[in-house]
Amino acid sequence: MSRPASSKRQRPSPRESFPKPLREADFSRVEGVFTDVDGTLTTSHRLRAQTIRALERLAEAGLKVVLVSGRPAGWGEAWARTLPVEGVIVENGGLFFVRGAKGLRKVYLEPPKERAENRRRLRSEVLRVLKRVPGAQLSSDSAYTEVDLAIDYNEEARLGDTAAGRIEALLRERGVTAVRSSVHVNCWLGRFDKLIATRRFAREAWGQALHPEDGRFVYAGDSFNDAPMFQAFALSVGVANVRSVLNRIEAPPAFITRAAEGRGFEELARAILVPRDRLQE
Repeated sequence: MSRPASSKRQRPSPRESFPKPLREADFSRVEGVFTDVDGTLTTSHRLRAQTIRALERLAEAGLKVVLVSGRPAGWGEAWARTLPVEGVIVENGGLFFVRGAKGLRKVYLEPPKERAENRRRLRSEVLRVLKRVPGAQLSSDSAYTEVDLAIDYNEEARLGDTAAGRIEALLRERGVTAVRSSVHVNCWLGRFDKLIATRRFAREAWGQALHPEDGRFVYAGDSFNDAPMFQAFALSVGVANVRSVLNRIEAPPAFITRAAEGRGFEELARAILVPRDRLQE
């Protein structure tokens, strides 16, 4: 597929930039939406009916919708089978689920032998770190992971930012990739992240190269592990609760909603759909 004329803009340095109001974004060329889940689609850790309806309305308008999350493979398969989305990327890019002619397909970013070796070493390194941070424990949903592991600091546990930062630092000292979501410190061994998996998903699902700077795709998120996506997508959107990490995140979103969490995503969906609704009137 040929690449359309680019509307790439020069983004300022992350340390100099600040998200613009959502009303300043141009969504006229949008073909799809990639979105984080926790703190972006969820509100107080739950999916509102109105947020699911926003996903439905985007799909009904012909837009591609893909979830991109640090949650486990088990959750991703359930979402892919039950929500109005074209696919789900989980475990911070370790694998994804994509709909095809023969049904739902699971794709890993790494071959089986490398994945198994990384998994064994990861568990060993994580257990070492858990012993060094009082109260640290694996998230309850780590039992359903296949590639990464998650340490709970803000879901069932209440460890706070200082402990979460120490967990990240200790893991990185051991050569483990560690990134923080709104609820967990996710960690893995391997050459992947949300952005790498998103590009691979576009090739597998749609047979096209993803050029996130050209204005055809939106990314929505709220936390530290969304930074690579915020950096890459010209139309990157943070729901309002991202403000709590703006002074610490490596790359901020280009735009920000007025509302937080799932309500912020609903606001984004309306902003994308309004021009299309007007064309149909």
